[in-house]
Amino acid sequence: MIGGILDTTILIHLFRKYQPAIQWLNTQQQYAVTSVTWLELMEGTSNKQNQSQCKKLLSQFQILYPTSFDQQWAMQQLESFQFSHHIGKEDCLIGSVAYRLQIPLYTHNLKDLSPIIGKLAIKPYT
Repeated sequence: MIGGILDTTILIHLFRKYQPAIQWLNTQQQYAVTSVTWLELMEGTSNKQNQSQCKKLLSQFQILYPTSFDQQWAMQQLESFQFSHHIGKEDCLIGSVAYRLQIPLYTHNLKDLSPIIGKLAIKPYT
């Protein structure tokens, strides 16, 4: 059973071998990433070696895909919060999966995600 979804910020910490992130992940349960997060992380790679390392990291996690319901929900959130909270389409799509499944989204981006998914957005370590 999936214990939560990892946001891009958490994966970047894991990729950079940030010890608090590694320690937190090792004490927890099974996690997933959204396909949007997968794309964000892979897009941020700078070369083939970096891309290969990211792909290896991502392979540890189940990938969850947004549904048409998620897409519609994300569109509503973008319309509601784009100007007041400067929320982007990727955050809306990532948050939509957590919202539908009602499972935590672990992130260091509470500023953007809390307005749309509330307490499902959790900062797991400092």
